Amino acid sequence: MKISARIASSRPLATTAMHGRVEAMRNEGQPVIDFSIAISHFPAPRPVLDAVAQAIERERIMPYTGVTGALDVRTRLAAKLRTENGIEAGPDEIIVTNGAKQGLYEALYTISDPGDTVLVFKPHWPAYVATSQLLGLRPILVDLPEEITPALLDGLGQPDIVIINNPHNPTGKVYTRRELEHLRAWVERIGARVIVDESYEHLIFDGGHTSLAALCDWRNTGVVTLFSASQSYAMMGWRVGFALAPAEVVDAMQTLQGPITAAAPHLSQVAAVVAFATGAPRAMMADYRERRDLVVRLFAEVPWIVMRAPASGPYLWGDVRSLTLDTVGFAEALLEEKNVAVMPGEALGEPGHVRLGYISDDVPTLREGIRRIIEFGDAFAARVAAGKR
Repeated sequence: MKISARIASSRPLATTAMHGRVEAMRNEGQPVIDFSIAISHFPAPRPVLDAVAQAIERERIMPYTGVTGALDVRTRLAAKLRTENGIEAGPDEIIVTNGAKQGLYEALYTISDPGDTVLVFKPHWPAYVATSQLLGLRPILVDLPEEITPALLDGLGQPDIVIINNPHNPTGKVYTRRELEHLRAWVERIGARVIVDESYEHLIFDGGHTSLAALCDWRNTGVVTLFSASQSYAMMGWRVGFALAPAEVVDAMQTLQGPITAAAPHLSQVAAVVAFATGAPRAMMADYRERRDLVVRLFAEVPWIVMRAPASGPYLWGDVRSLTLDTVGFAEALLEEKNVAVMPGEALGEPGHVRLGYISDDVPTLREGIRRIIEFGDAFAARVAAGKR
């Protein structure tokens, strides 16, 4: 059957493709340890599970809601934005989405035209670039600096749209208030629209989270902010998040969402509004901190990898450039020889690095996976050294 030209040259996201490959191997009976994606070993918060159970018992029939989400849900999400993020917004400026990816697609679709430029800092979440390309936009990839400064920003030209990921996947960078103020001044000066992905707002070990929209007149500046329950509340499979945007943008996003999926599922909306009211997941983050520190210690004496403790997030970003720039080949061989999956840096715009999700499974499995990676890398390094003689 004919496949359209607009999709024929596209490829599945590397992150989801690798996860699908791991699932297929497991279905064949191969016990793969999967570090390629972050799937929390925590359940959703107890208040979320209780609220959904009560809704099932009380309502029985699950209704459709308006495409943007139930009014009471959006009203309570507006309260969350006011109390947690310092952002004043009304229900008409919020749309509930089937995860952050839908929010990203709809936001990019509604605030751009084909040919517009989109600035993305790399390494990057693969969906930013893939979605831009699907929509006929032109991604501009720029190395993520240690610090955002006015001088750096002035050298980036005048993109039509800027995507900011705060906290950042995969490096764990948390933007400071000062950096966000520099970004605000720059985008206001050049007239760029901004999409800010704050999906990891509560996954912070060091520093604090500041929303860009709290520092500016976000309606006039043209800022869309994305939130997700997936990682902050260990609700990956619930597929629910929301976007904050000027009312006219929400109306446009609704026009797009309506014929594609309509509203997010009723039960996911019930779950989301309770999750976003529970605040920072302190017990979960204490567990993640212990795991993060464990993995960093295990890699500390390994000569071929640099693995720093990130300030946020469910991922570790390993620099293996002293070993190889071909981390696709590295990851493929690791999976084949050791049944361990990691995400190659090429998928996120940075060869010579690997992304490692450390929050899945139990600690003995985590240790075993790291042991296999080190064993594989040591042998890889020995082969490289032998080839240079």
